[in-house]
Amino acid sequence: MTIKRSPWTGMVPVDDTALAVTDTDTDGVPVIYLNGHAAVQRQWRRVLAELGTQWRHITYDMRGRGRSKRSADYSFETNIRDVDAVLAARGVARAVVVGWSYGAFVAAHWASRNPARTVGAVLVEGAQPYDWFDESMEPGMRRIWKRIWWPMQLLRPFGMAPRMTGDQLADSNIEVGKIARERDLGPVLDSITVPARYVVASGESFGSQGGHERIRAGLPAVTARNPNIHISAKVASNHGSILRKDYRAIAETVREVAALGHEGEPETPPSR
Repeated sequence: MTIKRSPWTGMVPVDDTALAVTDTDTDGVPVIYLNGHAAVQRQWRRVLAELGTQWRHITYDMRGRGRSKRSADYSFETNIRDVDAVLAARGVARAVVVGWSYGAFVAAHWASRNPARTVGAVLVEGAQPYDWFDESMEPGMRRIWKRIWWPMQLLRPFGMAPRMTGDQLADSNIEVGKIARERDLGPVLDSITVPARYVVASGESFGSQGGHERIRAGLPAVTARNPNIHISAKVASNHGSILRKDYRAIAETVREVAALGHEGEPETPPSR
């Protein structure tokens, strides 16, 4: 029987910053949700509502996003360490880790490094190995982030915009482009020994010109190499709308992964 308690909301200090965290604090299976690059925790609300109160939902804003404080370090590695900090602060030893977009990369890396602490991983429209970034793209990416930074500030009073500068957002986006390269991400995915499931979109975002579908096309090779990883659903929405439009498929995949994670020891992937 799940015991209901009042949700906990507060700030978790870590390094030079503090993270805005919400924990429903029930006795259900803990699930920690990792946001997209510039996203905030409230964007998971439909998934949480669909799963219901029998789960322990832990959401937080990554450093410099939403209501979390600024930091001097926004590197990818800090976001992996911050998962540890949030779980430790909330007294959670083992959880399902669910990530969307940028958060899916964090989830994959965290699960690969912490199999004993991971019930399973759900990777939503992210952590797909593909060499989409090259250095010639960097100036254009910096211009784009500087251009969209000003409109984003209109959302800051509502806790919906990053506190990072345009250059810091660009640095983070460029870094994950490098991390996504097959030679870097492939071995991480191959080393996952817990149940991991992808939820992928089928629609294209405005201006992507088929790029997302080319990235998704590499996933069958991932699942062929590692028996712990499967594609659970391919849904009709696009990359940006998937949490809003296909939250039911994401929630169902969380249920699937949690059930598999409690069945016994996962398979060991073959050597590459």
